[in-house]
Amino acid sequence: MAGQVTRVVVADDQTVVREGIVMLLGLLPGLEVVGAAADGEEAVRLVAEKAPDVVLMDLRMPRCDGVEATRRIRRDHQGTQVVVLTTFADDDSLFPALEAGARGYLTKDAGGDEILRAIEDVMSGQAGLSPRVQRRLLERLAQGGPVVAQPTGSGRGAPEELPDGLTAREAEVLALVAEGLSNAEIAAKLYVSPATVKTHINNLFSKIGARDRAQAVRYAFRHGIARPLQD
Repeated sequence: MAGQVTRVVVADDQTVVREGIVMLLGLLPGLEVVGAAADGEEAVRLVAEKAPDVVLMDLRMPRCDGVEATRRIRRDHQGTQVVVLTTFADDDSLFPALEAGARGYLTKDAGGDEILRAIEDVMSGQAGLSPRVQRRLLERLAQGGPVVAQPTGSGRGAPEELPDGLTAREAEVLALVAEGLSNAEIAAKLYVSPATVKTHINNLFSKIGARDRAQAVRYAFRHGIARPLQD
């Protein structure tokens, strides 16, 4: 980043935290804060207006959370990288954020040097992950679980381009719904909480226009996200 200024947007719903981060970034070399957002919707709008290099993104925010905001930014503004800066390092926060396209993930006990290093890493095409997050990813690999979920499609025929704006995780959940799994069973299979599964189901129902699981199952088979089980 020598001689180059990295333009940053900060997104955090807590005013004192947001202003503190903006102040901290102003003291770090090579960074310029070009906007600050109080929720995910505002973060997406600021990215469209300011075209920053990096967004420092909180996760738990009103109106539009950090995962959904990250997903929209990475879909529509691929020149902007996202570094999550959050209180939470649990699996229900970490893996959906990485799946949505975040290239960095830090917790809010990170110091200025660690934040600067993460921003430099994502700007150079690397992952800007805290040591704690790196350990969790290695643990997940050692357990044999997926680090970033891919749509199962229940086999061949799953479309590369998912319909109706479904994310990879939503397609995976939909395929498991089509297999007849309950929310609790899906949660256990994907290493997430039942509440997270419920959120994914609500989101995908809204996207595909399904009122119930039966309609969702028909949709999954019709679009190749699931296929009949073989005898």
